[in-house]
This record gives sequence, structure tokens and C-alpha cells, in this order.
Amino acid sequence: MGFTQDGTAPVVHTRSGPVRGAAEGGLAVFRGVPYAAPPVGPLRWRPAQPHRGWSGTLDATAYGPGSPQVVREGDPILGSHGLPPFDEDCLTLNVWTPGTDDARRPVLVWIHGGAFVSGSGAMPNYSGETFARDGDLVVVNLNYRLGPLGLLSFAQDDGTEHHNVWLTDQLAALRWVRDNIAAFGGDPDNVTVAGQSAGALSTAALAGHGGDGRPFRRAILQSVPLAMPLATPDEALARTAAYLNVVGAKDVDELRTLPWPRLVGATAGLLASTMEWGHWTTPFVPVLDGVTATRQPAENLLDGPGADIDVLIGWTAEETAFTFALGEAYASTTKEQVLRRARDSFGDGAAEAYAAYEAARPGARPIDVLVDLTTDELLRKPTLAFAEARAARGRPVWTYEFALPTPAHDGRLGAPHCLDLPFVFDNFDKWSHAPFLAGMDTRTRDDLARTVHQAWISFIRTGDPNHPAMPRWDRYDRRSRTTMRFDTVTKAVSRVTPH
Repeated sequence: MGFTQDGTAPVVHTRSGPVRGAAEGGLAVFRGVPYAAPPVGPLRWRPAQPHRGWSGTLDATAYGPGSPQVVREGDPILGSHGLPPFDEDCLTLNVWTPGTDDARRPVLVWIHGGAFVSGSGAMPNYSGETFARDGDLVVVNLNYRLGPLGLLSFAQDDGTEHHNVWLTDQLAALRWVRDNIAAFGGDPDNVTVAGQSAGALSTAALAGHGGDGRPFRRAILQSVPLAMPLATPDEALARTAAYLNVVGAKDVDELRTLPWPRLVGATAGLLASTMEWGHWTTPFVPVLDGVTATRQPAENLLDGPGADIDVLIGWTAEETAFTFALGEAYASTTKEQVLRRARDSFGDGAAEAYAAYEAARPGARPIDVLVDLTTDELLRKPTLAFAEARAARGRPVWTYEFALPTPAHDGRLGAPHCLDLPFVFDNFDKWSHAPFLAGMDTRTRDDLARTVHQAWISFIRTGDPNHPAMPRWDRYDRRSRTTMRFDTVTKAVSRVTPH
């Protein structure tokens, strides 16, 4: 039997102790549930540790604070990303469930993106209520350490090195799901891990941690930057040295004494020192350390325990317009600038490549060529190469392109990075702060959202995204190379080629 529907607060017994949630709209919701020890004091920059538990019943009706970060208000695309308050004691998760019974529902674990420097599970647009209600799913989202607190690397006095503590957080959250989700009405043997951007890269990284078996059953990778290689340990330690210089600390011992607002405040300086025109950069990069990450993330889903995971993967048509189309540094982009950038990718073939991109988009401006070139390089081509590799191994993979353009900002964005998110969650009421949705035809928008949302639910429940209200979506294989294109008209296309 599920929780009572008369407004009585639901209580679930976890391995760390009982938690009391809230009854909301036919769901039981638990917020701010600790899944690991607070990473504070001596545990700053240490791998996630087990939580010691609590006595009594923990109130789980309020979100826990997000990982410390800088919130950029007034962003012309998302409005903002991240929701105060923030605190180092941030390792909590949130659960939405139709019933705290023994129904063993499929489980969705959502990992937010944000370039490893922003975002939180408390953001309304990442709420699990639509998936839980519409799909009869148990939904979990989580906070994990971001920015300098999650991605700096350090050599220890005993000769060991600590890298990727953000990934140890996420692994701890998956262990919590394995150990506790049955008590929330979920099936620990039927878990889909999904994420967008940094959250998608996280999902692929997690797929390398199966132990003796598959770490989870399915993966959804939205706009995953597969072309971004993980840093080597030496590169990571060099980045830490550069950060020490920016923050003004002489060594790691001094860094450990600094309050987190000062640590986070130095992120902008590190970003400025690493930016390069025409390249999509982030101040902090995950590390190929041979321990938490033993291979590039995509490889986890090609061989090893992650090879048996069902995969749904895709991109938006103009991913990098998110960064380039409205940025001040790109307002007067010239052909000569784009040609110089193209030489980084095409060498002596830069002019020929520029001409091909220009011809593929009638009336293309230099900034349009830059967006198309970098979208292909960073996301589209690597995603298709990954699908080819999965197909060659006979592994199930479905690919999509989200191509519905937004009329916001005079149509300059096309279908940028993140535009698929409100369609996947089908929760536009939670995105009122996001300028990039302005001017969309609500009927077209809502029809497409129902199609996309239900495809994700179908995949999570069955491993197949097909449902009656959309065209047939075949697995990607080397014969048809089928990709579902979500647009004003949703249709399956074959042999998707770069612009």
C-alpha cells in the first residue's frame, strides 16, 4: 500500500534513519535527504564518505543547500542557473514517488548540468514531479560538489592524489539509491541515469563503475560533450597551481583554511585565464586519474560493464549558440576570425570547410558558421561516432536531434544548448525565468513536449522510446542510421550528416 492520500506526511525508513516527507499532488516528496557525510572541515576535497545516520525522524520537507557557486543573474538565455542558499554541506538528494509501497517502479536518477560550476537539485525546472506523475516512476535528483570544491586535484603528503571528488559524490548517491530506493516504491534493478551536458558526461563516467555487473540499466545522454577529453593528472595539478595563483594562496594547506565564498569567487579568474576565442571552455575539467576514471567516459558505454546499458543520446541543432550567438566577444565576428578558428580543426582545409558550412546554411553569417562548426566538432560528430561504435558492437542505442528553433532574440539562437530540457520535463511553468523560451507558439511547444516527455518515459520504463503518439523510432544501426528529429514536425531521418 502506498502512502495515505489524506495529506498525512509519509515516513520512510532508510538505512541511515527514518525520513518524513510531504504529500503533494498525489506524490510523496522527500527533499534534502543526506546521502553522504558533509564534506566539510577535514573532508573538504576528500572522497565522499558514508553518512553516520541520525536518531529520530529526519524532516525531509525542505531542499538542502546547493553546492557553492556563482549565480549569474540576468543571463539572456537561462535567466539564471543555480538556486541559493549554498553551503559546503550540500550532499543531499530529493525523491518524488507515486507511492512508498512495494510496487518496484522504474527509477530515474537525474544529474543536472552546468559545466561543473553551477546548478542544483533544488531548481524548480529539475523537479521530478512530472516524470513521477506521468510515468509512474520514482525520480531522484541530487546535489554534488561543483567548481573548486568538486574538481580541484591535489597531491597528498602520503604520495597519493585526490581527483574527481564530484564523481565520488555521484557514486555515493547511486549507492544510496541501490540500498534505499525499494523503500520509496522503486526497483533498484531498474535504474535509468540521465543528465544533460556535464550531467550527461557524469552519466557516462558513472557507467564505468559496475563492479561485477552493470551499474544501472539505462542511460540518457543529452548534449554530452564527448569531444572534451578528461585531463591527465599532471594537467589537473597544473590547473590547481594556476588556481592557487588566482585565489592568492601559497599552498594547499592555506587553501584549506579559506572560506568557500573566496574559493568560488576565484572561479571567474581561472576561467578568464583559460578562455580561447571560438572554443567552448570550462574552468574545471574532470580527470582521467586511473582510479575514479580509468577511461574516457564514452568508452565506458562501449566496452566493460557499461556496454550492456541501453543508451538514448542526442544533441540540439545549434548547441554552441548558447555560448557564441549572444556573447559580447562574438557580436562582430568576422569571417577572418572564424577562418582562424577553423584552422584549429581543419588546418589547411579551413577555407574549404568554411565554404561548405556557409553553403549548407543559406544567408549564413560568420557567427552562424562558427556555431555550426563547433556544434559539429564538440557534440554532433562525436555523438554520431559513438552511435556508430555502439551499433558496430550490436549494442542498443537511439539517437535524436532537437531542432525546434526558438524565436527569442530575433531567432539568433536556433535550437541552442539546454532548449530541449523544458520539453524533456514538460514543465514550462517552471521555466518562466528563462528568456530563451520567449515567443514560442504554445501549441507547437506543448505538442512537442508531450511527444518528447513520453518518449523519455517509455525509454525509462521499457528501454524503447517508442509510443503511439510519435513516428516509429528505430535503433541506430549501420544500415539505416536512424535519428529522430524533434521539430515542428517530428520525423525519423536517416544518414544524418554534418552541416
